[in-house]
Amino acid sequence: MYRYDEFDRSFVNERVAEFRGQVARRMSGEMSEEEFRPLRLMNGLYLQLHAYMLRVAIPYGTFSSVQMRKLAHIARTYDRGYGHFTTRQNIQFNWPKLEQVPVLLAELADVEMHAIQTSGNCIRNVTADPYAGAVADEVDDSRIWAEIVRQWSTLHPEFTYLGRKFKIAVSASDFDRAVIRFHDIGLIIKRNEAGEIGFQVWVGGGLGRTPMIAKVFNEFVPQEDLLSYLEAVLRVYNMYGRRDNKYKARIKILVHETGLEELRAQVDAEWQEIRNSSLKVPDYEIERIRSYFAPPPFEKLDAVDRGFEIKKFENPEFARWVNGNVVAHRQPGYKIVNISLKPEGLPPGDVTADQMEELADLAETYSFDEIRATHEQNLVFAHVKQSELFELWQELGEIGLAMPNIGKVTDMIACPGLDYCALANARAIPLAQRISRRYADLDKQFDLGELKLKISGCINACGHHHVGHIGLLGVDRRGEEYYQITLGGSGAEDAAIGSIIGPAFSSADVVDAIESVISLYVELRDDNERFLDTYRRVGTAPFKSRLYPEKLDAAA
Repeated sequence: MYRYDEFDRSFVNERVAEFRGQVARRMSGEMSEEEFRPLRLMNGLYLQLHAYMLRVAIPYGTFSSVQMRKLAHIARTYDRGYGHFTTRQNIQFNWPKLEQVPVLLAELADVEMHAIQTSGNCIRNVTADPYAGAVADEVDDSRIWAEIVRQWSTLHPEFTYLGRKFKIAVSASDFDRAVIRFHDIGLIIKRNEAGEIGFQVWVGGGLGRTPMIAKVFNEFVPQEDLLSYLEAVLRVYNMYGRRDNKYKARIKILVHETGLEELRAQVDAEWQEIRNSSLKVPDYEIERIRSYFAPPPFEKLDAVDRGFEIKKFENPEFARWVNGNVVAHRQPGYKIVNISLKPEGLPPGDVTADQMEELADLAETYSFDEIRATHEQNLVFAHVKQSELFELWQELGEIGLAMPNIGKVTDMIACPGLDYCALANARAIPLAQRISRRYADLDKQFDLGELKLKISGCINACGHHHVGHIGLLGVDRRGEEYYQITLGGSGAEDAAIGSIIGPAFSSADVVDAIESVISLYVELRDDNERFLDTYRRVGTAPFKSRLYPEKLDAAA
């Protein structure tokens, strides 16, 4: 796990001191809210519907038990006893008082955490595969490269005031666990025929009011040239990206309006100008960063543990949790454990201060003191002995976090919605809670299989509804909350943007509408066919007919 160097420590402490003065001027009335706004955004502080919200960076989602305990302390001391994990592998606190934020940030700095570049028109927190360094199918540990990108991008003078926010994600597998195709830049680590590491670079993805799938700009950028190529992309975007309309300021619009070939040529021309500059990443620097992500001291274990198999046989609930939440590890005798933050009927992604402290203890005991946050608002223990899974499962159950629903219908992504956000048209959290209760039966969830449901309270798509197998978008209809249903989206390697299925449903009717969609899937599916595959095979027509039978009657 990466540790601060002298530069990191210095600039974070300096930023805290600077922001303390800015808050004091705002509190005294010397500075208006409008003047304060760009300053607070540079420090991760938003003004939401009822209060300020602070978004804390967790670079590439990796953090320690010490840091988790500090987050628990902050939740208990400065908030209302909980935190909310986000789709960018960050954590948000929804109720800090403005005058206390500088003290809060100083406490974060004590454990090498901050809120810089979690908001504003800059390069945001770089995300990565939550299984990095543990899963067998990766080419390299994507966190190494996410850290290199983080160091390059942090406080970059040319890219601190971009036309809009800019998001970068790194993956290293044929299975996309980082949603790279819906980022401004997505990087997939590859090896060429000579066995050398490089990057397939995707540019121009994004959600929001104009969802677009990124396009491949370069099939293979050698590792030493990564930063110069990223710099070239950002320079071209900074020069030609729209600044007259914030809704058209993302790089995806530039790609669309300029055209792939023309923009790629501009990037290549810029790259040739700077490729041999000081942006070359030397081998010794790569190895220095790599040393921070060295594998933990694994024990030599057998791949098959008879005691573990017996526990699964004797305890069907444990077996179900293993089947739903546990993933193969590259090291024999170890497993990757997904911890669902979607207990029945509770807000997706929320964790109480008490649960944070318990999780910190469990990470120390079972996973080499390391925790990962995922883009699906869950947590991961990346290195757990197979022989200790039963004990971990029992202890997770004691704190209400042993739900075996990873990838199932109740493992929803939901934005804060109208409960918190001033931009939202409708509530997302209460809807997620209602769906969770409707599908609380675990037998039903496992029968349905993989089914990704995502909810956004407005068109900004913080809940990633465009890429849900079933997506729900909150819309306002004359002051009433309605929800538009999309079907067929995917944020994975088979990336797709969901199709709007028809008119929106009222809050009172939308859960029944979802049940109609899912019931039809059960009727139409072939053996072992997931929802997305059934939808792609049969198309939208059967689902429209089920949801809007009155239109068929009118046509007849």
